[in-house]
This record gives sequence, C-alpha cells and structure tokens, in this order.
Amino acid sequence: MPSAVSIVDFDPRWREDFARLNLEWLRRWFVVEPVDAEVLGDPERHILADGGRVLFAVDDGRAIGTVALRHDGDGVYEMTKMAVEPGQRGTGVGRALVLAAIETYQALGGRELYLESSSILKPALNLYESAGFVHHPAPRPGSHYARADVHMVWVPPAAGVPA
Repeated sequence: MPSAVSIVDFDPRWREDFARLNLEWLRRWFVVEPVDAEVLGDPERHILADGGRVLFAVDDGRAIGTVALRHDGDGVYEMTKMAVEPGQRGTGVGRALVLAAIETYQALGGRELYLESSSILKPALNLYESAGFVHHPAPRPGSHYARADVHMVWVPPAAGVPA
C-alpha cells in the first residue's frame, strides 16, 4: 500500500467518492441495482443512521478506496460497498480496507460479520479468504443483490494463533 494512504471514517466531503468508486466496478462487471443506487446516493441514511460505518482509503486528501459496514441489528454487520480505484488495485489498499473494516467491526462489539459477493470476482474472493472469511451456502437468505452468488462469514483467528 502506498505509504501516504490512511484509512479514515466517513466525512461528507467523500460522499461523492463513495458513489464514484462503487459505480465504477458495478458498471464494469454488473449493473447498478436499485438497492445500490439508494445506498450510494445516501450512505448517511442507509448505512450510518443504523449504526454502520463507512471507511475510506485516502491518499493526499483524495479518496482512492472505500468499504462499509452495514448494521443489520443485534450485532450483525455486512461488509459491503468495497471498492478501490482501478489504478490502485493490487497495491494493498483493498487489504488495508478489509482489515480496517474487521477492526472496526470488533471495536463495535459485533457478533457476526458477513459479506455477499460474486464468484466472478476472484481477486476479491481471494482477499476475503486471506482475511479470515469462510464460504457459507449462497445466496444468503434475504440477499439484497441479484449478482450475489457468494456468501462469506468472518471467522476470528483462534486465541493464541497468529492471524
């Protein structure tokens, strides 16, 4: 990851970047579903208001990546809206975002962290697996996304076992 990159919490000045970063990959690989448009257009209402978080990878004052934790209630969080600028992919920015999301989830006292993805996004799935997410039957009951055919749940490393 470029040394100048920091992971920071949501700030309204990056609202448009949250949408921009996610719309790029959605349009490249899939279609923008109605739920995507709603969440990306108003993260304060659809993520932050219910106790979720939106994190950004920022380099020299510019958002180059993002990830969100959407709170489903009762300590269950979905890691969602993960995106990194195309020119920054493969530099460690995505890994830093995933690890920051896990750390944030733990700080929030969450009891379950899951994600939904697509089997065509092999590099993303490899990243999630390396961070401790394990595959569960998919699609997840109540899935928001037509594109989701992968459901993963984060399993914390066993006590005393290095991550």
